[in-house]
Amino acid sequence: MTPLKLDDQQKQFLVLVIVLSFLVSSSAGWLSGNLSRNINQTQVFDGLSISELLNDASSTPLITMPSDDNSSQNQVKVISQQDLVVAAVKKASPAVVSVIISKDVPIVEQYYSDPFGGDPFFNQFFGGDNFRFQIPQYKQNGTEKREIGGGTGFIISSDGLILTNKHVVEDESAEYTVLTNDGEKYPAEVLARDLIQDLAIIKIDKKDLPVLNLSNSDNIKIGQTVIAIGNALGEFRNTVSVGVVSGLQRQITAGSGVTSEDLEELIQTDAAINHGNSGGPLLNLAGEVIGVNVAIAQGAQNIGFSIPINKASKDIQQVKSLGKISIPFLGVRYVLINDQVKSKNNLSYNYGAWVQKGSSADQPAVSADSSAEKAGIMEGDIILEVSGKIIDQNHTLAKAIQEYNVGDSISLKIWRQDSEKNINLKLGERP
Repeated sequence: MTPLKLDDQQKQFLVLVIVLSFLVSSSAGWLSGNLSRNINQTQVFDGLSISELLNDASSTPLITMPSDDNSSQNQVKVISQQDLVVAAVKKASPAVVSVIISKDVPIVEQYYSDPFGGDPFFNQFFGGDNFRFQIPQYKQNGTEKREIGGGTGFIISSDGLILTNKHVVEDESAEYTVLTNDGEKYPAEVLARDLIQDLAIIKIDKKDLPVLNLSNSDNIKIGQTVIAIGNALGEFRNTVSVGVVSGLQRQITAGSGVTSEDLEELIQTDAAINHGNSGGPLLNLAGEVIGVNVAIAQGAQNIGFSIPINKASKDIQQVKSLGKISIPFLGVRYVLINDQVKSKNNLSYNYGAWVQKGSSADQPAVSADSSAEKAGIMEGDIILEVSGKIIDQNHTLAKAIQEYNVGDSISLKIWRQDSEKNINLKLGERP
């Protein structure tokens, strides 16, 4: 191959290009180095500084970078997700407790009896000195205290208030014991059960307890990493699982086969939630509570649900100030209207709450002595709006009422006999 020959002008141009390339690359390197050295080494994550979360994480790898005067080196921590999870669990675990359910159960004894009562006629076939026909029988011989189940809770005030699920402590004839992270046991008193949400607050007689910080669950994002801690299977205390938020605003019907309830606006997560995790915290990577673990999807692969912690904040404040959970109550049974309900019943609207009685005599459309009855609401009325907010599938009447407190005044727009009217009333308290 013949070598390429350059004239003098081409040679000068080539030298100029090389010089300019060198100057540009040198400037970029100097700028990059100075920008790197000016990085703030205390970054903030979920409201806590990284240095606070990892102040004892000696295993965190270090990157060294030259300082401005080239006389020393700056060290910057490289933060991994593993470090954040470990730090969050270490911070939160002391405030997570196991709730043990105990109850007096019958002691059953087995004995044998002769079904023929020693009758001579039958004894000639089944009796004799060497053989007597007997069948096993069972009888109760007193009772004994036994552990019949367990769940999880977490401490929300240093004087012993603990948040858990209502279904964990719903048996009023049972006794409850709290087992703290350090292995101590304390009898627990159920202070309040939320009849609408699956939440309850219990108390132990202990001071200066570690407390979990509550986050703002309105800021949750799909895909963010979350941590579940709980008394898995009622046996493995403070079991940790990690996953992500896989869905928001979920609505489910949860139950044990005997009772069931509708739960709305739930957080869906693929962090493993097992039996016994009920009432435990769902945490962000700062170790703050964003939800209360409540249910799992049977037959699914790691689909669990948590109640957003903001929905529990009202209960917590009421128990601290009133000693109970006070639930606003309108006092109507209703069917939510959609296109199908409208078409089937020849209604004038495809939204609203249609006031209807239940299938039995003890399920009236309007409860006696309720706010609705006092305000004159009748069976067949359609409640279209509550204080200006439309009632539909996404904003149910129950959800609308729960945004208020007992004694609050609200206005209802209703449809009755081909005309709309407004009704003002004060909300009562759920019995």
